Amino acid sequence: MSPSNGDSVTRPLSGWGRFPVERCHIFRPEKRAEVGKVLASRSAPSYIPFGLGRSYGDAALNSDRGVLMLNRLNRFLSIDPQTAVLECESGVSLAEIIHFFLPRGFFLPVTPGTKFVTVGGAIASDIHGKNHHRDGTLANFILDFKLLTPGGEVLLCSPTTNREVFWATCGGMGLTGIILSAAVRLQRIESSYVLVDLQKTENFDDAFGLMGESDDQYQYSVAWVDCLAKGKSTGRSLLIRGNHAATADLPPNLVNPFPVPAEPRLSVPFDLPAIGLNRLTVRLLNALYYRRHATVMQQLVALDSFFYPLDAIGDWNRMYGRKGFVQYQVVLPLENARDGLLVLLEKLRQSRRAPFLAVMKRFGEANPGLLSFPMKGYTLAMDLPVTGGLVEVLHDLDKLVLDYGGRVYLAKDAVLTAESFAAMYPKLDEFRAIKEKIDPRGVLSSSMARRLGVVKD
Repeated sequence: MSPSNGDSVTRPLSGWGRFPVERCHIFRPEKRAEVGKVLASRSAPSYIPFGLGRSYGDAALNSDRGVLMLNRLNRFLSIDPQTAVLECESGVSLAEIIHFFLPRGFFLPVTPGTKFVTVGGAIASDIHGKNHHRDGTLANFILDFKLLTPGGEVLLCSPTTNREVFWATCGGMGLTGIILSAAVRLQRIESSYVLVDLQKTENFDDAFGLMGESDDQYQYSVAWVDCLAKGKSTGRSLLIRGNHAATADLPPNLVNPFPVPAEPRLSVPFDLPAIGLNRLTVRLLNALYYRRHATVMQQLVALDSFFYPLDAIGDWNRMYGRKGFVQYQVVLPLENARDGLLVLLEKLRQSRRAPFLAVMKRFGEANPGLLSFPMKGYTLAMDLPVTGGLVEVLHDLDKLVLDYGGRVYLAKDAVLTAESFAAMYPKLDEFRAIKEKIDPRGVLSSSMARRLGVVKD
């Protein structure tokens, strides 16, 4: 079946949260030249690029329309050892970059909680990591990228060349064009280990205060938060913060400072029953997790274990059952973050929802990205199983987030309304104007873009 001739396969498709599931027409171009042919064929009313499917909701879905699977465009084009600049096609995964370049002393400048995302998807989501408070988003390390517009033109975009399109594309969820290749500056490291400080806190205020006071001592910082604890223990947390280990930090008997990461040994072979992650079991699991960890300083931890703990479990999203889950991630500005997040935690607890995983990070300054998520403040991300009434609960939380001046992360979203989205992202009209200019026929669209009113249905 030749994608260049406009052929496709139609099947149900979902993001990592497995909610929603939509019927899409899937195209798989093998070469960069074929991407333009698919767009020009107009075999589908519209198209959206799709990488490895790790955005959670419907950002990379296009119900009854076209989806461009780009993971086969995964060639490395060049690497400059002196400047640490890697140029690669957009379908290259972060895992592939780590596999080939970590043994040579290079690591990603910014990484999310999984390495199974493509470079193109990472730019489209303007990914952040545990180091945003110091280093910002991935866009800060993109020298340039080549963008195929829906009209067939290839634009070189950078912070200085086609600047408006660059900042519309970084965080633009694939709606401005198809990223063909990108040049990204990697960081040099001396080992594949991290020196980690684990610090237990008795409640949310302790965690919030410690992060604000001492995060600048660490390149990476995250807090696991127990959302179901109450009373004096509300928001009790485990702070997990670290810096890359230098050669001098390693044990003298460690021969190889860059051991090859182990392949995942565990996998979830089937969808677990929905009853498995209920309020009682999650409360018990959270309590056990909190109790089994002690405050430990300067612990040497393998890079994979520190950055990608869930990647060690294949298909871990099946733990949430056949109906899937929503990862709800918000950011609140610094001046409102403490009060707003406490109210959010209480609202969630009152709703009797059971977030199995909740993490908090501190963000640094926002960048010029028109739809980029981070702002200076604190972000909280929670996994919530899809059960009756969840959408209504999340809409209520959206209103709370708006009251405190915050926003929801589009790469995780599945239920936000167009009205709430427009209020959260004040540069939306500017984004629409740039998209209209480079995509006047509406070739690029997605289920999310239509739900949020970014494009017309």
